[in-house]
Amino acid sequence: MRMRPTLSWTPAEDLPPGTTDLEPVAGALRTGGVLVLSGAGISTESGIPDYRGEGGSLSRHTPMTYQDFTAGAQARRRYWARSHLGWRTFGRARPNAGHRAVAAFARDGLLSGVITQNVDGLHQAAGSEGVVELHGSLARVVCLSCGAVSPRHELARRLEEANPGFDPVAAAINPDGDADLTDDQVADFRVLPCTICGGILKPDVVFFGETVPPPRVEHCRTLVREAASLLVLGSSLTVMSGLRFVRQAAQAGKPVLIVNRDPTRGDPHALARVSLPLGTALTTVADRLGVPVDDEVTAHPRQ
Repeated sequence: MRMRPTLSWTPAEDLPPGTTDLEPVAGALRTGGVLVLSGAGISTESGIPDYRGEGGSLSRHTPMTYQDFTAGAQARRRYWARSHLGWRTFGRARPNAGHRAVAAFARDGLLSGVITQNVDGLHQAAGSEGVVELHGSLARVVCLSCGAVSPRHELARRLEEANPGFDPVAAAINPDGDADLTDDQVADFRVLPCTICGGILKPDVVFFGETVPPPRVEHCRTLVREAASLLVLGSSLTVMSGLRFVRQAAQAGKPVLIVNRDPTRGDPHALARVSLPLGTALTTVADRLGVPVDDEVTAHPRQ
């Protein structure tokens, strides 16, 4: 099972049109048992760009693949230099109204769970509990030799000490926390090994071309089976990583609702696709249901 190939997808002309009617979403939440599946689009209002939406980074950025990362030291130097710089910005991102609304729905007992394709930790920072991180988290680092897992902030501190004065100007920050830098800007960056065994360190995320751990996939399939409906938030569903759960829900006769500005690969399986900004859409639904949403200053701090 391959995860997240960098493929392109062109919407079919006969896809059902988007709507601005939020009642199907509100109705599903009133019933309860809603499983949320979120993608990069829910984090754009926190300053983290999307891959495929308007101005999406795939038009100028090819994410690191597992095969490239493990193939040689030069690729790892390029990755860690760019990722280290990106983490400075990425790590400062805060939950937006969409993340806070999801947490509010969960507190009110309307959700059966949350699966996110994002690696930014913003759902948890907003107060959501038990979030399944389908693609892992940038907040953790794993050793490919001994398997030790450590906090990202510890490696960030070590990298700062090993690379004094490293402060290039990046062209952009991408959804995977990778900054756009030139080869010249990363040429002298020093990469550090695992402190336990000296092995290769990798962020605890599923790279493009890498396999999602089967137990994690099966856990998500169980959540779909147990849910009353599936609510997709901010995902183009271009790759099978998330689309498979939409197909599973639809085949089981469960309502699928999508909130995404642009058409998605899951639209043929959806009861409706709401074409509205996520923060606006979800806070409007929360108001309609009488669900209080935390404001920004009371959101939980990031781990």
